Amino acid sequence: MENSGIQNFLLIATKPDNMPIAGMLVIVGFLFWVAIVQMIKHDKHIKENKKEKVWDEMIK
Repeated sequence: MENSGIQNFLLIATKPDNMPIAGMLVIVGFLFWVAIVQMIKHDKHIKENKKEKVWDEMIK
């Protein structure tokens, strides 16, 4: 029986020396999501001519 591509990937990705890389990918994905959410919120404030609110949120 031959391993499929996803099985090979999981076999390699779950080795102990690759776990920090997997953790890093999770952290980077989370921080990217946070940045996108803030970007959308700031764009909304700018469109509503509330640019000072963007600054207030940034310095919290």
